[in-house]
Amino acid sequence: MPAVLLDVDGTLVDSNYFHTVAWWRALDGAGHAVPMARIHRLVGMGADKLLEELLGKYDEALEDAWQAHFAELRDDIPATPGAADLARAAKERGATVVLATSGKPDDVEVLRRTLGADEWIDGAVNSSEVDQSKPAPDIFARALEVAGADPADAVVVGDTVWDLKAAAACDLTCVTVTCGGISRAELEEAGATAVYRDPEELVADLDASPLGRLLTRR
Repeated sequence: MPAVLLDVDGTLVDSNYFHTVAWWRALDGAGHAVPMARIHRLVGMGADKLLEELLGKYDEALEDAWQAHFAELRDDIPATPGAADLARAAKERGATVVLATSGKPDDVEVLRRTLGADEWIDGAVNSSEVDQSKPAPDIFARALEVAGADPADAVVVGDTVWDLKAAAACDLTCVTVTCGGISRAELEEAGATAVYRDPEELVADLDASPLGRLLTRR
């Protein structure tokens, strides 16, 4: 069975800027002046790697503060246009659909309710289940195991350069969307096989997309 591995933050839910605000508040509260633009470009990494990039070291207290601020914002986060339709379309065409995210378990649970697509999702992998978060390949490698698929029979849908790096390390095709805030040019330069505005545009072009071509091979 082919597999579709779906990133969550920025891809299926419009959360990247909420993460940016939560991180900014956590960092500002600890006396670190970091521009939001710099934070946003790192969203999609695991918290440990994000803090290493920003501050040169991991700080558990800062991660806890970010988590607390983000929890205050989660209920305001909407699904991206066409997100549930993407999961449904992939499932109805015979794919095993697995969420593959660097998010925390509590966040993933809330955002899955926002997405409202559980009937079409076969499994989920989050940061608590692997040794290293994106851009390390661990999350996608584990998602492949959950799906029971080989890399040649799977496609990733993500929204960041970190998704692309993680997918490439697993020899996975990666389709991207720009609704997470990263430009088409940057995603293409990082190796995206195709770039769409959001899941809605991907579903509209599904037959011609790398995802559609995978699903018609079965």
